[in-house]
Amino acid sequence: MRAENRNSTVEPVNDLPVRINHDWCKKCGICIAFCPRQVLAFGAGDYPELVDAEGCTRCKMCELMCPDFAVVVADRPAKKDKVEEVSGQ
Repeated sequence: MRAENRNSTVEPVNDLPVRINHDWCKKCGICIAFCPRQVLAFGAGDYPELVDAEGCTRCKMCELMCPDFAVVVADRPAKKDKVEEVSGQ
């Protein structure tokens, strides 16, 4: 499964909260510098990558600060409500 973003190549989603569009990223590191939880780091090819998916709070600071719109933060998954069965007593 791949995310669609104006016909550009985006990393596979794989349920990760942060995606980096390598076609748009200039490897400046602004997203890494502004991450309050420090869950982004330079990875393969010197592109930013998510190194701690569970530590990401999805605050979108990386997405907001990226000057090239190369970072996309997924929305939080919807919580599933427990459905209680009503007995016919």
